[in-house]
Amino acid sequence: MKRNLSLFLVLPSLAACASTSTVTTPALPTAAASPLNTVAGLELVMGKTANQLKRLFGNPQADVVEPPARKLQFASGACILDAYLYPQQSGGEGRVTHIDARRSDGAEVDRVSCVNALRIR
Repeated sequence: MKRNLSLFLVLPSLAACASTSTVTTPALPTAAASPLNTVAGLELVMGKTANQLKRLFGNPQADVVEPPARKLQFASGACILDAYLYPQQSGGEGRVTHIDARRSDGAEVDRVSCVNALRIR
């Protein structure tokens, strides 16, 4: 009985030792931090806004918003380009932080070649 009583006396002090953790959300990707920024030919799309992409490629085939991101998809007979836009830490309009390029069968395509093919149409 004495052992059970001492356990009840110790529990509150153990609870006081428990740490509280803060949940931090990961930082949003920024166009400046993307490794794709160093690829020659991708400066046409990296860091651009949705309106700038539309002026370059025309209207997207798909415009999907999944906060905080937005995906614009552009396609031609040569390839499909997915551009992912995220809001900047300083606020303002979302900018392209990543792109993927593929053929309609899903096979990867060189991103620069796809960007150039979409500009030609």
